[in-house]
Amino acid sequence: MSSIAVAVIGAAGRMGRQTCEAVEAADGLDLVARIDVGDDVAAALRDAGAQVAVDFTVPAVTEANVHAALDAGAHVVVGTTGWDEGSRGRVVEHLERLDAGLGVLIAPNFGLSAVLAMTFAAKAARYFESAEVVELHHPDKVDAPSGTARHTAAAIAAARAEAGLGAQPDATQEGFEARGADVDGVRVHAVRLRGLVAHEEILFGNAGEQLTIRQDSFDRASFMPGVVLAVREVVSRPGLTVGLENVLDLS
Repeated sequence: MSSIAVAVIGAAGRMGRQTCEAVEAADGLDLVARIDVGDDVAAALRDAGAQVAVDFTVPAVTEANVHAALDAGAHVVVGTTGWDEGSRGRVVEHLERLDAGLGVLIAPNFGLSAVLAMTFAAKAARYFESAEVVELHHPDKVDAPSGTARHTAAAIAAARAEAGLGAQPDATQEGFEARGADVDGVRVHAVRLRGLVAHEEILFGNAGEQLTIRQDSFDRASFMPGVVLAVREVVSRPGLTVGLENVLDLS
């Protein structure tokens, strides 16, 4: 069985460097290019013969990188946050226009504990009157709330809507800025503190009871098994896939 040729975009960054090491260490994967700021993404991918591009850059450039990778004929795994319905929709349109069987997998989080926490939260959401999300990260993170927290909150909101639950109780009349971001009716709070890596708490409440789901990523090494799995899976999943849970057997 031939190896999958992998290029890492954002290779000089914290996640990019670790991804390069993980790809080099993984059976069946071959690191063929390290791409960073100032490089022509499409040209670099074509020159290297990359089959899969892994993007760990910043929200300002990640969408352009995905389009460049698709034009170069590469599947894409995306770990950069900052995606919304519009940017995801443009990727879907690009995939349909190319009609080349390419796949894009956007994962708000590659950590197994984070994916399980999001999955458990979506299952629990229908049973509780109130739900809020707290995400905690290092102060070098450029976006807030995190993509993981947004993904979690959106899944909670969808589960609540499917269960026929109405708006959450909240008597706040002043100081709404202290209530966090509103993601589809679910409040999300962001903490930035030196010493943290990536952490999330999902809080559910009913009269007289509370459920807390918490996950902690203490080292970026915890994300690498998920990245390697995504690289292996994206080549056989044409179209857009959002969330690593969709390639794990979590039924």
